[in-house]
Amino acid sequence: MSASKRKNLNAMEEDPSDSDSETSSDDDEDDGPHPDAYTGNEEVQIDFEGRAPVDPDCHGISQLLQRVFLKAHINTMQMADMIIAQNFVGSVICQCDDGMESDADDMCEDGTIFGITTVLNITAKKNSPCIDQFRSFVVQKAEKHAPDSVLKHFRDVLGNEARPIGYLINERFINIPSQISVPLLENLYKEINAAKQKGMPFNFVYFLMIIKFYRKEAKKGKPKEDTYTNAEEELIATNAVNSFEYSVADECDMGMSGDWLEGDANLTPYRKVVLFDAKNLPQLILDIQKYINGE
Repeated sequence: MSASKRKNLNAMEEDPSDSDSETSSDDDEDDGPHPDAYTGNEEVQIDFEGRAPVDPDCHGISQLLQRVFLKAHINTMQMADMIIAQNFVGSVICQCDDGMESDADDMCEDGTIFGITTVLNITAKKNSPCIDQFRSFVVQKAEKHAPDSVLKHFRDVLGNEARPIGYLINERFINIPSQISVPLLENLYKEINAAKQKGMPFNFVYFLMIIKFYRKEAKKGKPKEDTYTNAEEELIATNAVNSFEYSVADECDMGMSGDWLEGDANLTPYRKVVLFDAKNLPQLILDIQKYINGE
């Protein structure tokens, strides 16, 4: 797919009365412009579009990946280059340019990448330095935080080259509504199938994701409460064949995670590493749509 092909994403409306983003300007300074910027009580509508990633997106994609890995030694710039090199699969989220048609070389209106949804084959590309770093990172986290049975499963899956794994990346600014995930995932699924039909290495057995969430720990008889940065990922987590989680409270500097929930003393930032069957992705997309619509 060419870089100029646009993917249809619904316009998003932000209502100040529904926003939970009351934080200081210091918390937001690393995020760039936010799509729900408004003044007073006025409502602002901003249109987004998905398009294939191109070379100038590299830094923005790298920043989104850094929010997942934080201080881990993973070369996110190299991973971003890899994502751009396979731009026939995956989308970046941009702000539309007043609904005008764009030339192939046009970027987002102000150069900001608001999100990335794509997949990398971490089996076929295991010898690439950034993918080797990523795979080692997952195993090291599992060794430290996963029960023995879960650790064994992750080791077995990562070590089986006959059953490829796709690292499914689903990152975006926290204030972009979860409804946008449905067309992005639908497009990704179609593009994966098109790539498979051309004999490209996208025939995955598993998808692996790293999901961001916050936890209010159990206290005074009340159970723990988890808040997912991307709402649809709570459903994905519940459909995992295996998973483990770990706190990143010691890794999050002010503004580093890019999440507006950061800084709430009652919430601890976590990551959940999940593994789910690739064949379940179409049904998961349908379930996510129902979940988001409250059905």
